[in-house]
Order: sequence, then structure tokens, then C-alpha cells
Amino acid sequence: MKCVAVLGGGPAGAFAAAELASAGLKVTVFDEKLAWEKPCGGGLTHKAYDRYPFLVENAAAKKKVWRTVLGAAGAGSVRLDLDKPIVIYSRFELNRLLLERAEDAGAQLEKTRVLSIERVSRGWRIRTRHGIAEADFCILAAGARNPLREFGTALRPADTMSALGYFVPGDREEIDVQFLERLEGYIWVFPRCGHLSVGICGKGEPAPSLRKRLEDYLTRCGIPWKGSQFYSHLLPALDAASWKQNRVSGEGWLAIGDAAGLVDPVTGEGLFYALRSAELAAQALLNNGLAGYAGALSGDFARDLERGSELASQIFLGRFLFGSTPARIVQFTRRSPRFRALMQDLFAGTQSYLGLDARLYRGLPRTLLEISESFV
Repeated sequence: MKCVAVLGGGPAGAFAAAELASAGLKVTVFDEKLAWEKPCGGGLTHKAYDRYPFLVENAAAKKKVWRTVLGAAGAGSVRLDLDKPIVIYSRFELNRLLLERAEDAGAQLEKTRVLSIERVSRGWRIRTRHGIAEADFCILAAGARNPLREFGTALRPADTMSALGYFVPGDREEIDVQFLERLEGYIWVFPRCGHLSVGICGKGEPAPSLRKRLEDYLTRCGIPWKGSQFYSHLLPALDAASWKQNRVSGEGWLAIGDAAGLVDPVTGEGLFYALRSAELAAQALLNNGLAGYAGALSGDFARDLERGSELASQIFLGRFLFGSTPARIVQFTRRSPRFRALMQDLFAGTQSYLGLDARLYRGLPRTLLEISESFV
């Protein structure tokens, strides 16, 4: 029987463990925290729960949100009622759900820190705080702050974004997304069960500056953040050039989720890609096709994320029709049904970046006509 060590118990690692254990492999998940909380994460698009129905068909605490509010400097805000809701968990609850699935499938959970891994003969020796383990294969799911630097994506500073925020008391029925001037990123306010997750993610700006932007915004909006618990996290946001040389596999190992840099470079959303990469990794391992894993990722979604990385700076920092792109997004959403349909698909996760330009420019004449008619 093949023995697989999954290094990291977040969503990617837990899902890979469940897939492999269900297929009859001996699987051990090594993680020093197991389920933990994060300021970001926990929001599931329609694309995610449509492919993996167990994400909504369970008794865990979650919140379905059917409305979002988009705002940008110089354009005010606009409400977008969603055809397909975003399902929001606390990250702790979602992580626990996935770990329980892995354990129910037969995976063993080891709450310990992995210190090093070493290639021996045709397998691996894994040194942890509690001893030595051996495995035939390793799946690296150790997140963006992967301590095993020789394995997984090699993140440069230009390949990361910071995400930080607070959990604050309160409840609301909509998601707020606020674009800020001169920021490749955005502020979010997510309603969770029993509290709000408020935060900011951004690329190319120091974390203290991001934190000040967030706190200034929360103060202006009357959201009581002072005294609330603060969190910060590093997210992969690969530059376009980095996708060409992204290191996702090697002899006897595969990387999944954040450890493979598989995060949407525009939105920072990573849960769908964590689960899908875990599924593809399990398929590769079960079919003895580790060498084909990188190609499977590229053919499934990695090329689309690469295109997203090329578009990110234009979306957040660019200009379109003599105004900032974020302002135009808000204004077009307010006045054009055609553009609102595009935004619906972006929030659902069903609009690809590879097809975005064609859809935008093909529909631009009709969009502009709808905007002009809205003033009549």
C-alpha cells in the first residue's frame, strides 16, 4: 500500500488527504495547528460549491450572502444582487469540516510541526517535533509561508500580497468591496456567523500602510474595530513571468494550494484552487502520473490565473474611458444590465480571465448604449 505524507492540514491538504484515503492509500496529515482562523478565506463562490456540493450540504455554521456593495473613489457605490450566493464560513469552521472528512475517510492526523524532509531511496524521511516518519510520496500543502524552501513555489516579494484585518462584532446581509486609489487590492467587509470579517489585501505596499488605510476606512464607516482581534496573512499573487517557472512538482512530491502559488491574483481567492489542485494531485498520484501534474494544472486553471496576473494592475490601477478602471466598474454596474451580468459571473467564479477581454469588448457598444439610455 502506498504511504502518503500530506504536509499541511489547511483546505488543500485536508481535501487531498480525503481523496487519497478514500482510494485506499495510507495517508498521514502533518500540521502543527490543524484547524485555525484567518482574516481572509472562508468565502466560497458558486464555482466551488457547484463542483463540491458537500461544501453546502452539511450542518456546519455558514452564511449565504445574496448581495454585494461595490465602491470606488469618485464613483460612489452600487448594490449588486447576486443570482448565485457566496457561502461564507469562518475559516476555522471550514478547515474543521475538511479535516473531519479526511479523518472519516481514514486519514491519520498528526498535530506536530514538520522540521525537514529528506529524500531516501525511493521515498521520504520526515522529521517532526515528535519524531521521524516515512512515506513513499509527499504532498506539500504548507501554505504561502512554506518553511520547506526547496519544495513548492519559490515566492519572490513581487509574487505576494498582504492580507490583514479584524474580526469585529456585528451583522449585515451584504458583502462590501471598496477599491482605493493607488492600491492594487481592495478592502472587504464579510458577514460571518456572529461577527464581521473586515480586512484589506494589497500588493506592492507595506503592511503598516495597508493597516492604516483599513483603519481609516473603518473609522469613516463607523465600524468599531478598536480592541478587536487583529490578523495578518501572506497570500501568493504571482507575477505573469513567475507562472512560466512555477515549481509545483518534483521527484516524489507535488505542491497544492497556496504552497503551489495557486491563488487568484486579482481577488486573492484561493479556496477553489486549493480544492481543485488537491483533486488533480490525488488523481496524478493514483495514476502514477506525477510528471503530468503541472500540465493538468495548466490545462485546468493555471493558464487562466496567469492571464489574471497580467490583468490585475489594469483592473486596480488602470484607466478606461478617461476615468479610473475601478470607478468605471462601479458606474457600469450601476447603469448597464449587460455589465451587471458580467459582474454576476465574476462573483460566481464562472467568468474566466482568458475570455474576459473578448466579452468586455464584444459587449462594449451595447453596454455604452445601455448607460446612455439610463440617463433618459
